[in-house]
Amino acid sequence: MGKKLLRLFLFIGTPISLYFVPWLIVKAWILPLPDSLQGQLNQALDHGFDGILLHIDQPGKPPVQLAAGYHNREQQEPARPNALYKIASISKLYDVVALTKLAAQGTLSLDSSLATYLPEINLPNANRITLRNLVQHRSGLPNFTDAPGFWGGPHLEFEECLALIEGQPALFEPGSDSSYCNTNYLLLDRIMNNALGERHFDYLQREVLLPLGLTSTYASLAEAPYEAVMSGYHKGYEPDLKDQEHGMVASAADIAAFVRALNEGTHFTAEEAALYPYAYGHGGWVPGYQSFVSYSRKDSIVMVALYNTTDSDLYNWNLSQVVNGRLLKIYRRD
Repeated sequence: MGKKLLRLFLFIGTPISLYFVPWLIVKAWILPLPDSLQGQLNQALDHGFDGILLHIDQPGKPPVQLAAGYHNREQQEPARPNALYKIASISKLYDVVALTKLAAQGTLSLDSSLATYLPEINLPNANRITLRNLVQHRSGLPNFTDAPGFWGGPHLEFEECLALIEGQPALFEPGSDSSYCNTNYLLLDRIMNNALGERHFDYLQREVLLPLGLTSTYASLAEAPYEAVMSGYHKGYEPDLKDQEHGMVASAADIAAFVRALNEGTHFTAEEAALYPYAYGHGGWVPGYQSFVSYSRKDSIVMVALYNTTDSDLYNWNLSQVVNGRLLKIYRRD
């Protein structure tokens, strides 16, 4: 009897579940692989992306730098492989490199509390949340970017961002769970800036970026060459989102070089490498821009894929990850 009920459930449930499948993503996954990386980028445009930048490199091979679609849709300007792009949360990798160096120098301690460095901050468990908890998204703090309407408004200053979560309870006890939270890095950035007496980006640029020859990485849109920055678009919203300030801007090639150095240890002394407390690749999302960087330890491939079209339901986020997997398959096949 139990088996018959199970079969009946599966018989009824399968067509119901298929009704809710995002077919665009399924289609992107099952289509035959194109003959080339450029062919895959062009195919991805057919799925609804306005523009895509791709950088792949592997020791012993020349880097692949490709683009498809538009740098600026309104002006029908073709995408440029060397364009600058809003890297969104990929910037967290840069933050943690700076923090690791400051911890190794003894300027900051990963195991000291938030309250130690920002005693004026009124947030739950501030005296028990460590910098390591913040880095690893284990603080339990609410995420200020989840506030209603946050992404539709202008860029906010530090105090305004914290005001969005004022009075909200902790999600969990520090260290007991994890939840991705931009509040953590908002606080870390302020702590580093205070400890240095300058922007942590300036410190990072001096200590890491310029020694690596990375001159196409900028702290903000305001500091980058404007025309070189790729435009960004959001489904259901026609205007170009390029003018919205969302932090760091870089070229795909600079991102790749930074992440290769991070994974292969050339950012760090042995002591710093032992302290490093975070992941080695990342993704990022702000309206109009979604970005991915990965490093394969198996074959030392670094891939950066940047898509300038987002949507509120995150179909494009999931779709782009399917495309990323296909790009790596093509690269390894060829």
